[in-house]
Amino acid sequence: MGPVLAIVGALGLSACSVPSGDVDVHDPYEATNRSIHGFNKGLDRAIVRPTSQVINAVVPEPVMRSVGNFASNLGTPATVMNDVLQGDLDTGTHNFFRFVINTTVGIGGLFDAAGWMGLEERHNDFGQTLAVWGVPEGAYQELPVLGPSTERATAGLIVDLLTDPVNTVLPNDERAARRTAGIFSRISERDVFGETIDSVLYDSADSYAQLRSIYLQNRRFQVSDGNLEDFYIDPFEGLDAQQ
Repeated sequence: MGPVLAIVGALGLSACSVPSGDVDVHDPYEATNRSIHGFNKGLDRAIVRPTSQVINAVVPEPVMRSVGNFASNLGTPATVMNDVLQGDLDTGTHNFFRFVINTTVGIGGLFDAAGWMGLEERHNDFGQTLAVWGVPEGAYQELPVLGPSTERATAGLIVDLLTDPVNTVLPNDERAARRTAGIFSRISERDVFGETIDSVLYDSADSYAQLRSIYLQNRRFQVSDGNLEDFYIDPFEGLDAQQ
């Protein structure tokens, strides 16, 4: 695992592009990103949105909550690993005990027993670890199916998938169950936040620019541990120059 992290960290430092000027939005791949955004919108309209509505209409809400808890709990060891890599031992200890409690008292993570005890979820990923290590954010990206990202976040996602400690101990059937639970949980969330998502994708004048703005502001807030002040991105920055 160590060599993988070192290699990806080095690649991240060299691969994440840096804007030539002082800009809030670095999007040199905008034409490609907009094409992928169109594909993702079509996928949402044809499959994801109607499927999420069916799931939430058929499956009781407590069951879907347990499915989400199960998938989230199995992701906690990877979060603990990133806490340690960032030198945040306090959060790492918090998440470690959260995982132990939810795995035992919470019956394999089906119930958020730790949350009931005051140990709220604190998420960390390798994209955030790369930020702590000084890797620049890089260019904005929209990935097929997965949606908004940046070059740094994409590199982090790859490392998280390759080094997830749970995947090294779970048998194939349980790994498949975990992936299935995660997918169902994400699709279910599409209906839970349906009005907000629909307003961005289908009601805004430029859904691509609006989604990019929302993602970057939220991601930078996560990376900074909520320490951003007076941070704002103009969702339509650069559009006039393209017309």
